[in-house]
Amino acid sequence: MGGWRLRPDDRPDVGVRCHHVRVSTTLTIDDHLDALRTSVARLLDVAANAPQSTPVPTCPRWDLRALIAHVVMVHAWAAENVRGREGPPARTQTELRRSDEDLALLLAAGADDLVDAIRTAPAEAAAMVFLLDAPPPRAFWARRQAHETTIHAADALSAALGRMPTAAESAIAPALAVDGIDELVQGFLPRGASRWRVDEPFSIAVVPTDADVAWTLDISAASVEVDTTPRRNSPGCRFSGTAAELYLGLWNRGGDIRQSGRPGTLEMWHAVQRVRWS
Repeated sequence: MGGWRLRPDDRPDVGVRCHHVRVSTTLTIDDHLDALRTSVARLLDVAANAPQSTPVPTCPRWDLRALIAHVVMVHAWAAENVRGREGPPARTQTELRRSDEDLALLLAAGADDLVDAIRTAPAEAAAMVFLLDAPPPRAFWARRQAHETTIHAADALSAALGRMPTAAESAIAPALAVDGIDELVQGFLPRGASRWRVDEPFSIAVVPTDADVAWTLDISAASVEVDTTPRRNSPGCRFSGTAAELYLGLWNRGGDIRQSGRPGTLEMWHAVQRVRWS
């Protein structure tokens, strides 16, 4: 059920993009950095109260120490990108996990460093971005790391609970959840060739019950296209729930999405829509 699937010594499988176009978000850089800090605090709270050998149900191949090592590595990698790759490369997850260092301390310090890198970067900073509809690099990295860390805080909560958390337990604000759904469906999903193996094209409507927004995903064997304008015709399938339920479920961290229409679509989603490190 993991979202980021990482082979420990590798870098992320991302296409480098150095320009930007429209991005659908109403959140500011400060909003995203606040979300990042909140999620780091939740991760640290779990780390302080659970053994690092605790399994992570939402990432079956990881224990809590591997999860924290991953977040430490990703934060360092992001800060490195924001600063233009100055200094030594970020240590790999394997190197961090196998060290005898206090990873909770590294997580706290690394998050502070990432926030500082984003806050002090010039508005016109040139840095890698890798999603469609990406904002300028400074805003891109604030948004991306807010959601990276929020999802992994849900992973940490799953370790503490011994099961997948509910949206209520994850305490994700609706506005942040809406923003994260949008980043996933408009940024990640349309990249490259479709991984959906379907005989006939069909559509999925993603409809939060607590927000005045929706997305329609047009799925074919060749591509995934996203539309945010109202549709007169009913789509082949509808995913509904609160924004937080949809956010967690679409990232494979929750089981509260309600499906109607085309049978088996949600199960197919969980099988094919995974953001991977390779």
